[in-house]
Amino acid sequence: MNAAVDRKLFLGGRLKRLRRDLDLSQTAMAADLGVSPSYLNHIERNQRPVSAQLLLRLAETYDVDLRNLGQSGGPASEAELAEVFADPLLQGLAVPRHEIMQLAEDQPAAADAVLRLYRAFTDRRVRDRAEVEAGGGAAPTDSPSEWVREYVQSRHNHFPDLDALGEALHDALRAEAPAPDEGFEALTRARLFARHGLTVRTLPAEVMVEWTRRFDPHRGRLLLSDALGPSSRAFAVANQLALMEHGAELQTLTDAANAPDAPTRNLLKASLANTLAAAVLMPYAAFQRTAEETGYDLARLQARFGVGFEQAAHRLTTLSRQTARGVPFFLMRVDQAGNVSKRYASGAFPFSRFGGACPRWRLHSAFRTPGRIVTQIIETPDGGRWFTLARTVDRQGQDAFTEGHDLAIGLGCELKHAHRLIYARGLDLQKPEVTPIGPACRLCERHPCAERAAPPVGRALTVDDWSKSVSPYPFA
Repeated sequence: MNAAVDRKLFLGGRLKRLRRDLDLSQTAMAADLGVSPSYLNHIERNQRPVSAQLLLRLAETYDVDLRNLGQSGGPASEAELAEVFADPLLQGLAVPRHEIMQLAEDQPAAADAVLRLYRAFTDRRVRDRAEVEAGGGAAPTDSPSEWVREYVQSRHNHFPDLDALGEALHDALRAEAPAPDEGFEALTRARLFARHGLTVRTLPAEVMVEWTRRFDPHRGRLLLSDALGPSSRAFAVANQLALMEHGAELQTLTDAANAPDAPTRNLLKASLANTLAAAVLMPYAAFQRTAEETGYDLARLQARFGVGFEQAAHRLTTLSRQTARGVPFFLMRVDQAGNVSKRYASGAFPFSRFGGACPRWRLHSAFRTPGRIVTQIIETPDGGRWFTLARTVDRQGQDAFTEGHDLAIGLGCELKHAHRLIYARGLDLQKPEVTPIGPACRLCERHPCAERAAPPVGRALTVDDWSKSVSPYPFA
């Protein structure tokens, strides 16, 4: 909240959206907040800033998370819209920043529509390029993975109903344990057999072929590949238990999301089942408490809950319970070619939504030190500073063509939270060593930069016969 009260905030569009979500008239909300309807009207029209006192009343009256109110009013933020309007297709329009801000602030539904259209367009563009190279035919325009990713992010990667179900199921499993130190995979296997008549078998990867987990309902078997490590195997069993015991609830949440087609609905349900499985293995209250007590030590969290590095890191991005919030982390997962396969955040996300991360971020150099955590403090062009850590992980269910440590996980938070992390101990957080980074190269105007892969949109190159810059694309 400190950042929100240190400067004037014009949150008219977001306040209006909140009022409409609550189905309140201006008169009713003004009465709840103890202000006049005309004053509230001025705020909604951005003619008056929101005061600190009114922010506190909003939080107390409607249980509003001030961090979310201080961010964009919907899925489309100013930075994301700026990325859309910087696309080369729109070159020459020169949409000014104040118009982008006004769209994000005052017309959040329209801004979200623009973002969705651009997402569909970029997905179609990638597909078309792949089809041309392969000489294939037409492909569908929708991207289920992008739709699910955006839906999860619109919820700030937090599903309180699934957290509650996971905690209850975790407690039930512990109550059934024959011994206090019984392994959790053994407990879930026992419950699957006792409650659902389901046995678990581990088969060679050569037999499972493309599958790492496969449910055979006719024979009452869950088949797992021996390519899975212990933590991935425990997660797979917990996932099946979640589907067996709370399939109806998962289906209800899936239906409520109104996904556009069957493949997207199926992918969303799988994502929600994974979320519930994580909540079973890492119940919210115990996980958040342990994280705080250990300084968010991932090794301790792995050992305490019997999970892998990626599983623990991903769970850290979900800790947004009103009464027990964790550090608001973001997470990104990339392969050695720079392809991004995961982006999640419980708060702000400092990188391009449609491109990769800046090569100056040590997420990419983590491949040079497999299995070791590397830390870095970065600064984005808007002056935001972030504490980050990165480490390689093995891909689940490797095949003959993959190598170990072929994925890297980047985890980070705003620098103001870094003092809570064990990884920042001993660092001077008041005068830190900072690496300036940018968004995707076509949006980044930092110069010079030897790692630049493309010139920024809308800037003229300054290549001549008399000099050579450290950057392959020098610009004015």
